[in-house]
Amino acid sequence: MAFKADAAKIRRWREERHWSQEHLAELAGIGLRTLQRIEKGEPASKDTLMALAAAFGVEVLALCIDPEAEAAEIVRKKDAKVVSGLRLSVGIHFAGYVIGMAVFAAISLGDTSGYWIMKWPTLWWSVGMVAHAATLGMVELVARTRQAQANWS
Repeated sequence: MAFKADAAKIRRWREERHWSQEHLAELAGIGLRTLQRIEKGEPASKDTLMALAAAFGVEVLALCIDPEAEAAEIVRKKDAKVVSGLRLSVGIHFAGYVIGMAVFAAISLGDTSGYWIMKWPTLWWSVGMVAHAATLGMVELVARTRQAQANWS
């Protein structure tokens, strides 16, 4: 059975001790190529992790990725991607809105009646812009709440 080793932690611990990959592999009694694969994020066998844990003087679980933390990180990245895309879409919508309002103003100012003839398109486009921005606010609030809950756990 393969365990998911925390590659970044293993590499960081090795570098903090100023050990080369060759030195750690020799201390743990594993092959250099095996250590290189583990540090690249490939799975490791239980025996290999036990040997590395012994070399570092820690429990085996200290070298493994916590599944809950990994799941929380996946959710955080997904939320960040959604919020980023929504921010972009609101920004594009707002740019179009500004241009549209300038065109509506030009049309209305060109009218000699003194009446804002583009009031209904202005009103409804403004409602759409506010709704789009409110959606962004709600999604950001949900993402921040999820992140705060993950930090509390």
